[in-house]
Amino acid sequence: MRYISRAFAFPAAQTGRQNYSYIPFAFMNHAATFLRILAVRRTVQIFNMCSAVHENVKNYYGSRLETSDDLQTNAACVMPSRPLPKSACEALKQVHPDVCKRYFGCGLVIPEKLEGCTVLDLGSGSGRDCFVLSKLVGERGQVIGLDMTDEMIVASQKYAQYHQEKFEYSKPNTVFVKGYMEKLSDAGIQNSSLDVVVSNCVICLCPDKRTVISEAYRVLKEGGELYYSDMYASEVVPDSFKEDPVLWGEGMAGALYWQDLISLIKDTGFSTPHLVAGSHIVVHNPELQRKTGDVKYASGTYRIFKLPQNSIETRALVTYKGTVPDCAERFEFDASHSFKTNVPVEVGAEMAAVLQNSRFSTDFSITMLDTPDPNQSSTPKYCHLSPFLLADKLGSSVKQCSKTGL
Repeated sequence: MRYISRAFAFPAAQTGRQNYSYIPFAFMNHAATFLRILAVRRTVQIFNMCSAVHENVKNYYGSRLETSDDLQTNAACVMPSRPLPKSACEALKQVHPDVCKRYFGCGLVIPEKLEGCTVLDLGSGSGRDCFVLSKLVGERGQVIGLDMTDEMIVASQKYAQYHQEKFEYSKPNTVFVKGYMEKLSDAGIQNSSLDVVVSNCVICLCPDKRTVISEAYRVLKEGGELYYSDMYASEVVPDSFKEDPVLWGEGMAGALYWQDLISLIKDTGFSTPHLVAGSHIVVHNPELQRKTGDVKYASGTYRIFKLPQNSIETRALVTYKGTVPDCAERFEFDASHSFKTNVPVEVGAEMAAVLQNSRFSTDFSITMLDTPDPNQSSTPKYCHLSPFLLADKLGSSVKQCSKTGL
């Protein structure tokens, strides 16, 4: 305020007695201009930072890393805290070995019931997840892989025909496009055009996460889902981390403090995140251990929905019909919600809204209750959304990998 008050002080000789009334308006005018200048400067700073980070990540993943063994953490080989569906396992077995070799993800991005869906993979890399999704959406569905790295686009396109023939499709259902997560419209992704958006340990490589989440919200249909895994930090990552290109490339500099995720998601308009899986991430390289100090990392998989503006405000009684593929006896929606077939379960208002408005609406019988949901008016607690606590609870094990820097 010292700067503003000095900049907009009016001398008595200049203002006189007759016209004091204009001073507040002049001040507001100048203050608004001042704030606009700050906003522009902040935008330029973010743009410059994004550009620098983009170039570093392109180099790191495009030329420096040849295989997942070149990573300095076990992020790409964390054991899942829940098993893959049978159909996903079968699809993964059909993916070309060379594609799997250059897999840099940190979790699972294979949600249920994808037949006929249009799916976008943010940061598709070698295309491993895209080809698994290609099998699961079927020939009527479509998968779009988006990556900013030329080498990755070329590598994934190389195997598109192989998987089309492997899955016995009459025409390809997978396309790879070059682009940025922050500018999906530039890549031809239209508003409200997608059923599902997935991402596998890529958002942590982006400095402007708010824009990425907002873009995902924009391109999803109402009832659509953002289902993604990412690397999270046990505390706010120091700014000094962001000056290290290797920490950026490994995802550690850009990892979001897990609690900040909730406010970021809800500010964008999405539903409260649902934690699906969590595993600890181990830093193998002693030099990186020294740089990161007491900051711990975990892989977290969340599912988030774009709900209608006027969502349900009362609790509901829901009964799962057993119709989701691979989930005949039980549907494990997330780490906190498990629905047994033909067993009524009372759920909160937001979960009821998710089930009623998403692609799972036909898989549940939903009876609205007269009971208002107290969580709608009170301040909710989010401890159950911590990937660190879930990893501790499940004792999720880590598959040891051969890494450089051991």
